[in-house]
Amino acid sequence: MPSNSSENSPLILKLAVPSPLRRLFDYLPPVALAHHEPGFWKPGMRLQVPFGRRQAVAMLVETSTSSEVPKAQLKHATGLLDETPLFPGPLLQTLKWAAAYYQHPPGEAFSAALPAKLRQGSSTRPELESVWEACDTEAENSASLLGRAPRQRALLERLQQFGPLSRQECLAAGFSDAALKGLAARGLIRSRPRAPALPATQVDRATLERQPGHAPNPEQQAAINTISRSLDQFQCYLLDGITGSGKTEVYMQVIARVLEQGRQALVLVPEIGLTPQSVGLFRDRFQCNIVVLHSGLGDAERLAGWLQARDGTAAIVIGTRSAVFTPLAKPGLIVIDEEHDGSFKQQDGFRYSARDLAIFRAREENISIVLGSATPALESLQNAREGRYRHLTLPHRAGTADKAPISLLDIAKAATRDGFSDILLGQIEHHLGQGNQVLVFINRRGFAPSLVCQDCGYVFECRRCDAQLTVHKSPPGLRCHHCESRHGLPGECNFCGSTQLLTRGVGTEKSEQFLQERFPHIPVLRIDSDSTRRKNALSSRLVQVQSGAPCILVGTQMLAKGHHFPGVTLVAVLDADSGLFSADFRGQEHMLQLLFQVAGRAGRAQNPGQVTIQTRHVTHASLQSLVANDYHSIADLLLQERRETSMPPFCHLALFRAESTDQRLSLSLLEQTRSLCTQACQSLKLGDVEIHHPLPAPMERRAGKFRTQMLVKASSRGAMQTLLARVCPQVETLKSARKVRWSIDVDPVDLT
Repeated sequence: MPSNSSENSPLILKLAVPSPLRRLFDYLPPVALAHHEPGFWKPGMRLQVPFGRRQAVAMLVETSTSSEVPKAQLKHATGLLDETPLFPGPLLQTLKWAAAYYQHPPGEAFSAALPAKLRQGSSTRPELESVWEACDTEAENSASLLGRAPRQRALLERLQQFGPLSRQECLAAGFSDAALKGLAARGLIRSRPRAPALPATQVDRATLERQPGHAPNPEQQAAINTISRSLDQFQCYLLDGITGSGKTEVYMQVIARVLEQGRQALVLVPEIGLTPQSVGLFRDRFQCNIVVLHSGLGDAERLAGWLQARDGTAAIVIGTRSAVFTPLAKPGLIVIDEEHDGSFKQQDGFRYSARDLAIFRAREENISIVLGSATPALESLQNAREGRYRHLTLPHRAGTADKAPISLLDIAKAATRDGFSDILLGQIEHHLGQGNQVLVFINRRGFAPSLVCQDCGYVFECRRCDAQLTVHKSPPGLRCHHCESRHGLPGECNFCGSTQLLTRGVGTEKSEQFLQERFPHIPVLRIDSDSTRRKNALSSRLVQVQSGAPCILVGTQMLAKGHHFPGVTLVAVLDADSGLFSADFRGQEHMLQLLFQVAGRAGRAQNPGQVTIQTRHVTHASLQSLVANDYHSIADLLLQERRETSMPPFCHLALFRAESTDQRLSLSLLEQTRSLCTQACQSLKLGDVEIHHPLPAPMERRAGKFRTQMLVKASSRGAMQTLLARVCPQVETLKSARKVRWSIDVDPVDLT
């Protein structure tokens, strides 16, 4: 029975403490603050509390006058860290909903929403930041000093034109620390402290925009007008526009109207690599404070940007997935660019979807949200067709550019050299000869996917994963792309001792090497997660591409996401077949989205484009839809298949995962979980739920752990949530759950 329920009972603080337990914890207020009235304690404040043998930073979620824990056993919080809540009410409600919906411990969910320094208990008082400004120097002297340093000259001109910029702002604009140090060493720039910016206020368009945007075409203008009419209410828009149709211009024009009202805009992009490009576009366009938030920033930089957004000094916030949790003083609009992208789904820990969370948050904030894509997710298309989203289309490219024609090149019987057919090499040579750029897409990094013994056929595999080791050239060695284990290049076969070892298949490194040898006078730029690992490596490559000089880009899906390459007139896809026969029911959807996106990089300026896709399955329906350049026709077929097989978006999925060094333990835990699910369905009378038997994961062993999973399918979201809310706390108490790492993935995007 609850105790402490009388009127004289002390106030109970219900706190979200970072721990794997799916519940709130009851504490008494700090002794020094016990005299405060209940109204003093506001949800969203941080407190320091004793938790086991450690001190933890917890979030106040609610207060009460009763607790199931006897008063004598309740501990006092150690101290209060905030004078005001970190999260406003609507965002707090969003976080509470997310923890419940994704069945994640609330303490870990709230902790994930905070910058690292705030998780550690740091103060929220903004500190002075250091900015760089141009010194008073004659232009002629500057030009002579920087004659052979074009990037330093460009940075100096930017500082002279736009005024002082922080290091973070310079890096976001594509400049490097070396450029800053070089200018400082020459005495052309100096550092000084800058006070935090003043809160964003209502401004006129004349002072808001640094430079006007392109005149929108009728389709863009219709979308701008429609979205702008509902800025004071919740509405979810699906901006469905082909690549190059000017979706970014629509975003900017609507954001301009939001800023005129003195409100803020939150823009989410799928990859860190897209933030410099996005920030550059917005900074060139708008004369306001723009902050960037992503995992590549230092802790201090991230906290500074987060505080500027919360206090209203940042008018535009651009970030990746986790930026969806950023508090805004005056929220006015949320934009999700490339909404279909799987990067918006967190794949470990707190497995939330930033897109879906953003929609819920927009509803709580009573503002509009725009989901933009050239290849919308099937769930988004279905929501638009059922009227949940407002469907806006941009079927034509902006300006005078036309869609690049797509052709399939049958290589089933054709000879290829390191993945390139003679016909494709001829096309590459032709486009380079015209002074244009070429993009070669191959979604496999490394030099080759496998190393094989020519004598006995032995394939080198990872000892910890059910996967082949990938051959890398720089640095040379074998690498597992699943557990990241590394090995030196072997001199002989592990099985027969033969020294006749050959690479099989083609990766980005081998393609780069072949093209460098085939076109020795043309720069070949490789863009993948290996070549861009160093800070600013991607930005420097993109600057070289934007110069317009002939070059060949070779890369993975990093090249397919939202980049604007006006000089690229040929896109060559080396192998389109990898996703056609995927075991994952989303495999074809993801493959088509990727190919349509990469094809959209061709012919975006005045020069006509061309797309060539090498395949061994030219008659496949999905590839034929590419030739027709019609994503929606194949989306219709895929949706029909999903309806007939009762798969998302026509049902709801949850995936229980378990992993252990002992295969029997993980399987046993999920068998017990299945029994609990069956019992819950019977007692709760949930007849529209299917509980599948536990099975080994498609990759059964990863990083030395055996992986098992169990799929749960429900026809309604409510039935799924009712079941999971009953079962997950029960699984938590099982003895076997203490020996096995387990998780629940609600609305999974990857079943592997």
